[in-house]
Formats: sequence, C-alpha cells, structure tokens
Amino acid sequence: MYQTDIAIPDVAHTPEMTTQEYAYLRLRKAIMVGAFPPGHKLTIRGLAQDLGLSQTPIREAVRRLNSESAIEVLGNRRLRVPVMTSGRFEELVQLRTVLELHASARSLPYVSDIMIEKMEEIDERLDASVVENDPVEMTRLNHAFHRVLYCLNPDQAVMPLVESVWLQLGPFQRQVMATHKTHYSIDRHKEILAALRKRDIEALSIALVADIQDGLALAGKDTLRAASNPT
Repeated sequence: MYQTDIAIPDVAHTPEMTTQEYAYLRLRKAIMVGAFPPGHKLTIRGLAQDLGLSQTPIREAVRRLNSESAIEVLGNRRLRVPVMTSGRFEELVQLRTVLELHASARSLPYVSDIMIEKMEEIDERLDASVVENDPVEMTRLNHAFHRVLYCLNPDQAVMPLVESVWLQLGPFQRQVMATHKTHYSIDRHKEILAALRKRDIEALSIALVADIQDGLALAGKDTLRAASNPT
C-alpha cells in the first residue's frame, strides 16, 4: 500500500530565497521523493495550508511544476500528480539511462578517493533506510549517491536534465518500492563503487545500467502490468 500521510519534506529557507522559490523547491522535492502518489489530487488551498504559505507563491510553484510535467492542471482549479503509463515509463527509463551514462562517463576523470568515501557513506545510510523500509529516505539517498558522482565534472550541464527525469519518475518510483527487494537482489551501488575505485569506465557503465534496469525498470513494468490486469 502507498502511504499518503507523509509530510511534505522541508528545505532550507535561506535569507536570499524568495517565498515563491521556497514553495517551488519544497513541492518539487516532495514530488521527486514520492510524497504524493500518481493520480493524487491536489488543490492550491490545500498545498498553501500544508506549507503554511499564502496561495500566491503556491500558484507560481504549480505553474513551474506544470511546465516540468510534474503536476497536471485539469481545470476548475483542479490539480493532479500525473498517472504513469507504460509508454511514458519506458521513455523516462531510457532517458535516465542515456543521461546518467553520459554524466558518469564525463565525471570519471574527476573521481577521487575522498569522493568515493562520501558515496560509500551515503550508500551505508541508504542500506539502513532499506532495512527500516523508509521509501522516502531510500529515494532521497539514492539521488544523493548518484548526484555526488555526476556533479564531479566541473563543466557538467546534465544535472537539470537528470533531475527532470527523477522528478517525473518520483511518484511512481515510490509506488514500486514495495517490490524493490524482489527485483534488486544484487546491490549495484557496490558494483558502481568497485568500478570507481578501479577507474574502470566499462565496469561503471555496466553497473549503472544494471542499477537502473534491475531495480526501477523491472519493478515498474511489473507494477504497471499488475495494474492493467487486476485479479
């Protein structure tokens, strides 16, 4: 079952940040980690109450998230988290694979032992969140693990594209977490770390593709298949 009583995650509200930006970042993070399930209905008023803000910054945040395909505006002030389809899921998984292969290859020359240790520490916390069955923390730490690697490239321009895919996958990815252990019997993050220690681009690419395909892709396809053929 998909829990829907999860609080909207907070973000640091720095002095230079506008209320509009704060509202956008909080809602974006909530969608990216799957705080709302696919198809979940939202309202401007309800979101304003949840965030303790007026409706004006929420409207601007919703407008931006709608342009990023993260929220649908249905008319009559009705909002909805997009429902995942088989075709859209396949497109997003393929995009994620291509973008993250590019990002990892471009970052490999900048990998250091210190960065590998940082990724190991994140992965240990991720393992703990799996044991605790905390899907929001699992998603957040999985993103953090990959983000450390992809941002090593000082000239990187790919992260906005990668995060756009993560944003669109977030609600559905949370939904498929229930079958994570079934489809992810091998810890591909350990293989990614081993490849990074050797600075082995081929092994890194193989491990990264397996990380996406063995976990998210297989579980997502099974979830969509089950939804289309209810017993």
